[in-house]
Amino acid sequence: MYFLFLVLFAYVLLMDFKPPPPSGPASSEYVLYFWVFTIVCEEIRETFFIGTMTWRQRFRVYIQDVWNKFDLIAIALFLIGSTSRMFSWSYEFGRDVLCVDYMVFTLRLLHIVAIHKQLGPKIIIVGKMVKDVFFFLFFLGVWLMAYGIANQALLYSYDPNFGRIFRRVFYRPYLHIYGQIPVEEVDVGKVWDVTCTDDTTLIEGGAEPCRSTHNNWLVAILLVIYLLVTNILLINLLIAMFSYTFTEVQANSDIYWKFQRYNLIVQYHSKPSLAPPFIILSHINLFIKRVIRKVPSVKIHHFVLQLKGKAANRLMTWESIQKEDFLTAQNKIQKSSDSEKLKRMSDKLNGVMKQLSEIKEFEHRLKSLENEMEYSSDALRWIVETLAQSSTLKNPRPPPVSRDAVSTSSSSY
Repeated sequence: MYFLFLVLFAYVLLMDFKPPPPSGPASSEYVLYFWVFTIVCEEIRETFFIGTMTWRQRFRVYIQDVWNKFDLIAIALFLIGSTSRMFSWSYEFGRDVLCVDYMVFTLRLLHIVAIHKQLGPKIIIVGKMVKDVFFFLFFLGVWLMAYGIANQALLYSYDPNFGRIFRRVFYRPYLHIYGQIPVEEVDVGKVWDVTCTDDTTLIEGGAEPCRSTHNNWLVAILLVIYLLVTNILLINLLIAMFSYTFTEVQANSDIYWKFQRYNLIVQYHSKPSLAPPFIILSHINLFIKRVIRKVPSVKIHHFVLQLKGKAANRLMTWESIQKEDFLTAQNKIQKSSDSEKLKRMSDKLNGVMKQLSEIKEFEHRLKSLENEMEYSSDALRWIVETLAQSSTLKNPRPPPVSRDAVSTSSSSY
């Protein structure tokens, strides 16, 4: 039905938009008005007649949804446009507002795509990229204004025409980004087929001022710097921001999609079964039940499951198992992460270094034991040789000296 609404809206704008009364509006436009009226009634019901909160709390919750903001903007623009087109002095303005309003209603169609698993997260990506664009426009606006004012002051020494200054300070530098550079105007060496004057009286009357030829070299340098910063630095900054946003959302696309699908199902679960414009029948029925027949409303708890006894115990057991599985999966992910791998490698490296230091200590102790054993062996050999000879004869070889003692004495020298 929403597609039919957009088709009807487009038909009215393109083929059946009659002049103000008494010549118009046409019958198809009245059908369009009634259709929008049913949409307004549904938005009022959704805002103030659902839930147990106060109307202020309901409106605060309602306005937090981005798509509800689209609905409010679309309805407000439609009211302004349809009211303005009824008068001859504001007919064209009303038509312009309705054309913009059609774009808002068409963008509202993207809300249906949220149910799709692949396209749904892309809407989140687009929304975040729009925020990135606003940050980019801030930097671009500052740089564009700085260049535009300097360029205008260098090219034209005197020009009091505000409209012309505004176009040349903001609009012309913006077109430079897309390669539309008026070389004949910027470069004084080129022939500029425009009638100009240096008479201040004629310039104040609206005549085109002539270009200043004194600092044209500085204009060319500023143009080169402006294009370098804008087309290379700022554009690549925007691309990097888009890439980061896409990667961040795409990594959790399944979670985003599940939340989107849940919110969409909850929203349509609380709506009447009929779609606009036939939804007015449900509204009339609701009005008769609540206002005329005084039937109290029943509190609806969407997707709330009441369990008791064994069913509740089974649910708690299932939740505990799922919790353990989730924690186990998180531990595996944490262990497989780069930081965890580096930590484990660092611990292993510390262990290896500790073992190497212990091995060096063992080698030092083993070497000292070998020296002691060699000294003991030489001493025993000397004793045996001494005892084997006559007690009256003295052993010509002196007793062995410990290697540790030798090394100590040599170090003292």
